[in-house]
Amino acid sequence: MSRAIRGTAIAVLASAALVLGLAYGAAVRSEAKAQGGAGTKGDVTLIAPGGIRAPIEQLIPMFESKTGYKVKATFGSGGGTHKQVVKGDAFDVPVVQPPYQDVLDSGNVVASSERSLASVAVGVAVRKGAAKPDISTPEALKKTLLAAKSIAYPDAAAGAAAGVSVEAMLKTLGIADQIQAKIQRAQGGAGAMAAVAKGNAEIGMTFLSEMEDPGIDVAGPLPSKVCPPTRLVGFVSSHAKNPEGAKALLAFLSSKQAAAAYKAQHMTPGK
Repeated sequence: MSRAIRGTAIAVLASAALVLGLAYGAAVRSEAKAQGGAGTKGDVTLIAPGGIRAPIEQLIPMFESKTGYKVKATFGSGGGTHKQVVKGDAFDVPVVQPPYQDVLDSGNVVASSERSLASVAVGVAVRKGAAKPDISTPEALKKTLLAAKSIAYPDAAAGAAAGVSVEAMLKTLGIADQIQAKIQRAQGGAGAMAAVAKGNAEIGMTFLSEMEDPGIDVAGPLPSKVCPPTRLVGFVSSHAKNPEGAKALLAFLSSKQAAAAYKAQHMTPGK
């Protein structure tokens, strides 16, 4: 074989090897991406009540882009989430609402990792365009609720934390029995707001962070004297499969960047 032919053959083989190498690399990257592992540091799982869902869903893409972790979030009722954490369900970052002494006693969270993320008040909403009622004081709120034809709020029996807060407030005001006939217990905050938007309920109550239905107007928060805001607290799980990712996510959810997202959803960052 001549020197020229030999050189040409070597060049062809080199080119073929390069093409095969690039193709193999692309295939490996494609498979890794399909498995969720390309360019990431692994998955971080989170469980939280629905009251903090809106800001967390806004923050997740920022966290993923910044750190390379992939977040898998699960949201439910405050009571349901609480029970899952006490039971020891496997999540890297659990978010719960007070009281949570039983969560600490369960040993399923790292007590020293506790971070206060935000607090959120229960508010009042009416159908879009309707007159906003006076809820500025406990006495004004009491008169408003007694005068209302129908009232919707999340079902406390289903674990809805906002519903638990509302029912405690009605007892504090001393009108729980008087208004039972006009109460509609809805499936979550979204259900209560949908009832108001459709005109099926004159007044709706749930966490301000859940008042996203375009068919409502927000009258404001309930007086804190009779219905204090609810805190949301995050921990690193004792059973975290990705403890480093859990620490990073919890730090981000309690950062100044996260505070802006909470404020945008009518929540108060931190304590």
